[in-house]
Amino acid sequence: MPFRTAISGLRAAQTDLNVIGNNVANVNTIGFKGSRAEFHDVYAVTGPGTSSNNAGQGVNTARVAQQFTQGNITFTDNGLDLAISGQGFFILDDNGARVYSRDGIFGIDRDGFVVNSNDQKLNAFSADASGSITGVLAPLQLSTANTPPNATTQIILGVNLDSQVSVPTTAPFDATDSTSFNNTTATSVFDSLGGSHLLQTYFVKMAAANSWDTYTLVDGAAVSGPDPLTFDTTGALATPAGGTITLPAFTPAPGTAPLNITVDLAGSTQFGAPFGVNQLSQDGFTTGRLVGVDIDGDGIVFARFTNGQYEVQGQVALGNFANAQGLQQLGNNNWAETFSSGSVLEGAPGTSSLGLLQSGALEDSNVDLSEQLVKLIVAQRNFQANAEVISTADTVTQSLINIR
Repeated sequence: MPFRTAISGLRAAQTDLNVIGNNVANVNTIGFKGSRAEFHDVYAVTGPGTSSNNAGQGVNTARVAQQFTQGNITFTDNGLDLAISGQGFFILDDNGARVYSRDGIFGIDRDGFVVNSNDQKLNAFSADASGSITGVLAPLQLSTANTPPNATTQIILGVNLDSQVSVPTTAPFDATDSTSFNNTTATSVFDSLGGSHLLQTYFVKMAAANSWDTYTLVDGAAVSGPDPLTFDTTGALATPAGGTITLPAFTPAPGTAPLNITVDLAGSTQFGAPFGVNQLSQDGFTTGRLVGVDIDGDGIVFARFTNGQYEVQGQVALGNFANAQGLQQLGNNNWAETFSSGSVLEGAPGTSSLGLLQSGALEDSNVDLSEQLVKLIVAQRNFQANAEVISTADTVTQSLINIR
C-alpha cells in the first residue's frame, strides 16, 4: 500500500522542516553549529535478499548531523569574549561535570572565576608563581589581590655629555646653585613598601681632560658623590670599570628596608654635542591593582595592573575529538563526550589540530540563512508531494471499493 510509504515521506519531510526551522531559529546564536537531516531508503528484505521488482517501503531518517564548519568572527568590546579560529572546543566545568562549547561569551564571577552565562567555569592550564604554564587543568581564576611592590635595585642611565662645555664657575657642587653643575636628570625609584622617591643625578665637568664628577640625591638629600667618570679620546666611557656606580645603601623612608642601587652608565658618551638622555630606566615599581585582562592567540591569560606590570594567570585549554559529530548535544550551546565521539584530546591553542584564539571577538552561527530558506522551500514541496501521493492512493482505493 502506498499509504505507508507516503506517510514515511511525510515524516521525513517534517523532520527536514524541523531541522531547517531549528537552524533558522539559531541564526544569531553565538557558536551555534547548523545541522542537516540525512535519510536512507527502506526496502523489505526476504531471506534470499531483496527482490529485483521490490518497489520499496519509503524512507527513514538516518541521522541529524551537525556541521562543524567555521562561523564568521565578529569583534566586540569585551576582552574576555573569545572566538576559536579553527578546530576545538572550550572545556567547561559544570559543577564537576565536563562539557564543551564554541560559545566564547565569558565574564568574571564574584570569586574571580571566568564563567559563561550558565555559570560554567572555563578550564585552563595553571601558571606557577614564576608565570610558567604547568600541565594542570583547572577552572581559570583571576587573582584580584594587589601585586606586591618591588624595590629598585638598578638604574640604567645613558647620557651624552657635551665635551665642549666649560667647567662650572662655582665650586664646590651645590644642587641648589645651577652654576655649580653642568647638567642634571631625574627618575623615580621605589622603596620596599612601594613608595616613590625622586632620584636626581648631577654632572659636573672637571678641569682635567675628559673628566666628570657625578652626584646623586634622593628627595633632595645627598646619597653619593663625587663619583668620577672619565672618557677616552673617542668619547667612550673609560671609568668606572664596567660603567657601573654602586650607591651607598640608604633608607629612603622610615620603616622601609635600605635600598642598594647600582647605576649603569655603560651607554654614556662624551661627544661634541648638546647634553641628552638616551636611555633611562629602573627596575622598581609600586603596588598595583587589577585593571584588565589580556588573552593572546595562544590562550595565555595576562592580568594587567595599575603599576604597568603584567602577570601570567594561566593558558586557556581547548579540546578536540576524532569524531565531533558523535558529540551529544546538551542545549545551552554545550556538547558532551560520548563513545562515538572518542576521547577528548586536550591541548593549548595553536598546537596539534587545535585552532587559535581571538580575544575580544565571538564566533557567529555558521548557518547560511539564504541557503536555509531555499531548503525550506524544497522541504515544503516534498511534504506536499507526499501528501498528494496519499490523496491519489485514496482516490484509487475509493475506485476499487465502488466497483460493483
